[in-house]
Amino acid sequence: MYRISAEQIIEADLDEVWAVVTDVAAWPSWDPHELDARLDGPFAAGTTGWSKPHGGPATTWTITDVVVRGRWSSECGLPGGKLRGTTVFTELAGGRVRCAKVVEVTGPLVPLFRLHFGRGIRRDMVRTFVALERRARRVAA
Repeated sequence: MYRISAEQIIEADLDEVWAVVTDVAAWPSWDPHELDARLDGPFAAGTTGWSKPHGGPATTWTITDVVVRGRWSSECGLPGGKLRGTTVFTELAGGRVRCAKVVEVTGPLVPLFRLHFGRGIRRDMVRTFVALERRARRVAA
């Protein structure tokens, strides 16, 4: 298994953060990682979605867990394995939110994934948190 993680504290209201994150179709308008995205139903466990990241292949994924205003997880299949991601949001004092993301990759493609995508994904996690902060602040204004 290969695990990538990142954490960032942002200045934003948790309700606004959650509203931005759960609007999957709007991800490309603020997330520098996403070129295109859609969700095929409500933001709930069992719903499938599709996204095309910059520099990576388009993929269909399934939401596996949602705790409103707290976390969400998804997974997609890889040949002989899976890619699983969990993002956790923790409300902090002073109008701040801790954002933490973990991506786990299993299967025979781990070495290729690590070599080709690993560094970029970790970098993009932090860029996404910074962009999320900007977008949530605009939604609140």
